[in-house]
Amino acid sequence: MERIAIISDIHGNMPALKAVLKDSEDKQVTEIYCLGDLVGKGPDSELVVDLIREHCNIVVRGNWDENMATHSEWQTMKWHQAVLGEERLAYLRSLPFQHDFYLSGQRVRLLHASPESVHVRVYQSDPLEKRLAMFQNTKETGGFLNTENQPDIVGYGDIHWSFVQYLREKTLFNTGSVGNSLERPDASYVILEGHLHSEKKESYSITVIRVPYDNEMAVQLAKQKQMPDLEPYIKEVRTARYRGWKD
Repeated sequence: MERIAIISDIHGNMPALKAVLKDSEDKQVTEIYCLGDLVGKGPDSELVVDLIREHCNIVVRGNWDENMATHSEWQTMKWHQAVLGEERLAYLRSLPFQHDFYLSGQRVRLLHASPESVHVRVYQSDPLEKRLAMFQNTKETGGFLNTENQPDIVGYGDIHWSFVQYLREKTLFNTGSVGNSLERPDASYVILEGHLHSEKKESYSITVIRVPYDNEMAVQLAKQKQMPDLEPYIKEVRTARYRGWKD
């Protein structure tokens, strides 16, 4: 059986990302998939992009990644774009919308926010119909592995809040956030365990992992770079309380 680490929403927070990569190594994961929002909010978007490219087998596009790679008049976005540089912005533009695969006979789909768009947000407390719509094939997703089948399992990030729900023989999970959790001031990710790329129905598991990291180091790195929107970032890193962002 293989262990796949599913990470998301790093948001330029290097201490949190390094802690998660170390934890996943300790847990002997075989592959790492990233569900987007590598950049923005935190000070080290460029370092995060480089480390993700080095360690992740699959990376899909998040809303911050998509917005970062387009023209913006928002001064905060311009600051991050300058830090990233054109080559990394081109990489963000190249990221796919989703990744589909089999795990122990389960059809698994990974994306950032919803099958409609990286900008359509779905919460764990939304009506059942909205959560069940996460399993639909849309214009953005196509079919599962180019068939008319829908996924059995959907995993996503975006909301910075981890959970696993079982919905009418379907499973919906959220990774939470590595670098900008809104649950508690830890990093969060998910490990899938099963037989990767196997269509034979066998045992599998979905586990939410929480990893402490040096939050004050993340704060000091942000202060050293004199990044814009510093106070909202510091408060979220320290308290896991949402302070409001443009996106």
